[in-house]
Amino acid sequence: MPLSRRSFLAGALAVPALAAVSACAGTVVQPGDLSRLRLMAPASTGGGWDTTARTLQSVIQRTGIARNVQVFNVEGAGGTIGLGQLAREDDDALLMMMGLVMVGAIDTNDSSTRLTDVTPIARLIGEAEVIVVPEDSPYDDLAAFVDAWRADPRGTPIAGGSAGGTDQVLAGLLALEADVDAAQINYIAYSGGGESLSALLGSQVAAGIGGTADYAEQVRAGRLKALAVSTAERTDQVDDVPTIIEAGFDVEVTNWRGLMARPGMSDQAREDLIQLVVDAHATDEWQQEIETRGWIDQFTTGEEYGAFLAEEETRVREVLTQIGLIS
Repeated sequence: MPLSRRSFLAGALAVPALAAVSACAGTVVQPGDLSRLRLMAPASTGGGWDTTARTLQSVIQRTGIARNVQVFNVEGAGGTIGLGQLAREDDDALLMMMGLVMVGAIDTNDSSTRLTDVTPIARLIGEAEVIVVPEDSPYDDLAAFVDAWRADPRGTPIAGGSAGGTDQVLAGLLALEADVDAAQINYIAYSGGGESLSALLGSQVAAGIGGTADYAEQVRAGRLKALAVSTAERTDQVDDVPTIIEAGFDVEVTNWRGLMARPGMSDQAREDLIQLVVDAHATDEWQQEIETRGWIDQFTTGEEYGAFLAEEETRVREVLTQIGLIS
């Protein structure tokens, strides 16, 4: 029976390294040595990937799963700069946080590195998306908004995050399900939730799509009306808001986040990383973070996660092609 992660780490701290340090700085030369770990957030500080990485860092260190965890940021191109860097790494003690946004960014940025070029470790969590309209909007439910959108897609601008990201994917999926001319969608991409919020509060757009964290406060204050959430079930992040499925449209999207590792690693090195994340997921501390932050537990690992990634790549590519963002 293989040693548990904590037993292994205890042994790793007690036994001297058996191999010389590689000339390549940071390379792990003793398989399974996860006494120190690096977590890459391929985006700026304060965003979803960075927050999730730093939350995982805190849990791993507080629970003693690993003694030294460093989070660092590699910004640019929807995470594809970081993805390219990961594909050139040779460190078995490196994990990269990523998510649905990166799936679309690979195609919209014509990235030479694909998800199949790196190693899937685990899907961690998801967050609900919410469709909102200004408080003085004539639309009180999603069906009424979709009717107007279908009649005049160009004249019904929708605010959201980066091009090809989760918000635009959701807009595209809803348009296809609701027989809206997807090629005519007037989607306005903003670099941050604050900019899209200003556009909504100023009634510069007809609707907005974003994470519940972006809009929940304004919904609670009555400055925005929430029409629907994108998850299979309602979320307490925005009270009494129906799902898109409840509104009559068979669309479900979660803004999920997961972990990838370098290519070409041994089976044992991959299993060591998976076990570390399994141990972190099982802690009371991680489960408390999920509850506190309103995350959805979507934990899957290894081959199951890899199969999920392949399905998401196909789904996102089809949507982005239909709306004319890629060819």
